[in-house]
Amino acid sequence: LSYYESMGQNWERAAYIKARPVAGDIFAGEQFLQELAPFVWRKYFDFAAIADVHSIKRQIHAHKGHGTIAVAGHNIKLGRGGIREIEFFVQTQQLITGGRDRRLRGRSTLAMLDQLVESGWVAREARDDLREAYLFLRDVEHRIQMVADEQKHTLPETEDGVAVIGRMMGFAGYADFAEALLKRLDVVQGHYAKLFESAPQLTSSAGNLVFTGDDDDPGTIETLANMGFANPKTVTATIRGWHFGRYAATRSTVARERLTELTPILLEAIAATENADAAFLAFDRLISKLPAGVQLFSLLVSQPRLLKLLAAITGAAPKLAETISRRPRVLDALMEPAFFETAPTQGELEERLAAQFAEARSYEDALDRARIFGQEQKFLIGVRILTGSLSVAEAGFAYTRLAETLIARLFARVCEEFARTHGTIDGGACAVVAMGKLGGCEMTAASDLDLMLLYDADPLAESRGGGRPISTQHYYGRLTQRLISALSAPTAEGLLYEVDFRLRPSGNSGPLAVSLAAFSDYQAHEAWTWEHMALT
Repeated sequence: LSYYESMGQNWERAAYIKARPVAGDIFAGEQFLQELAPFVWRKYFDFAAIADVHSIKRQIHAHKGHGTIAVAGHNIKLGRGGIREIEFFVQTQQLITGGRDRRLRGRSTLAMLDQLVESGWVAREARDDLREAYLFLRDVEHRIQMVADEQKHTLPETEDGVAVIGRMMGFAGYADFAEALLKRLDVVQGHYAKLFESAPQLTSSAGNLVFTGDDDDPGTIETLANMGFANPKTVTATIRGWHFGRYAATRSTVARERLTELTPILLEAIAATENADAAFLAFDRLISKLPAGVQLFSLLVSQPRLLKLLAAITGAAPKLAETISRRPRVLDALMEPAFFETAPTQGELEERLAAQFAEARSYEDALDRARIFGQEQKFLIGVRILTGSLSVAEAGFAYTRLAETLIARLFARVCEEFARTHGTIDGGACAVVAMGKLGGCEMTAASDLDLMLLYDADPLAESRGGGRPISTQHYYGRLTQRLISALSAPTAEGLLYEVDFRLRPSGNSGPLAVSLAAFSDYQAHEAWTWEHMALT
């Protein structure tokens, strides 16, 4: 039961419509079916789910080779216009309405056709057509099986063989029987096709895409290959895994229904990238890390432009795709019309980060919020680079503005938190100096922060106003350690930046925080030429 509640698929709902206990503990079997009823008979069942059931029929056609209406060699049960299409016509209507109307939960195809008419779901003319065709096709099926006393459903391959079946049905010969048979097959196919006129198309312009069941659909393999996938069997196996609830994001029924709608347009978008197979695997990794999928899948179905952009991201920038898997909400920004026109100014970044910090419940929460903000903004810069709305030089400035905003806000919060324990140094002042790529406004997504902390304060003073006073040198040294930790320590929300303080005087052997007097003296008398150059 837990399997059906969490991962049961729509074709399994259809299969259980006719289920009944026939041997062993009948009572236990009935109890099982009663407990399974909420799974089979959902109160809400949309056309994405119905289209999923429809795909089973297409797979049967492809797998069994009965994709067109014929006479000689036609499968009366599984072929086009056959018995199974009449049963599917009834069962899909039952699945739509049976959750709300118990009268439509019966096992008999003809009885349920009558009930669908009474409930207003099927026209009387359609019912009459399907009833007559059903009885006719069942008679044909029985005659086929009578010939050699075998359970088979396929008409003979020759006209003479078909004529034998026709005469058993009361027709004079092949032509009369073929005309009567084709008429009924066409009628059934027509009613069946109308049922899915409003359903999402589970096909691509390149051909059919069917992922129901355990076996590969040959037509789907061919379609994927024509679309440009080098390993179509890997694609089909992966998508079947999605529909079997392999990931948390695809375990809910609604998520799988949205995925059914999304799959054809998703594959078309991915096929348009430079490396379709790599982009598809990147998308698979993305959804494997999502805690839930309904929101993202629904968004992509309704936003084709966003879907194309996501396909481009998964194909060309896997690291950006990882950000989406952790924070799907970053996609919201990509839907704003002005997103690709202008990047946020430093003032706008400061305002947004200040709003985030204002909601922080603690110092640790502020660190988490800084990481979330930084990762999301790096993602948005990366997307602008990918789409060409930012040049490499402009991106360097964008990454730098982001880093400056984060450093300034975090340093202010670090000073505030540090003062609670150690107070402040009277008359003291300090500044964080940017060097390297940060100083030159040439940062990239992977750049670390080359920093130095300079302070100007009485070297003999002690901090005041906190519970644990310390000397000036220790005060600014520990403050620098706190800043490094705030910028670089991993939290539950991940990393922000790697930080490098080795460009300070004397490198790793010198104090973390450098007094302004010591720095000036070092530059005047001891610094190497490259250290002077680093300040430019």
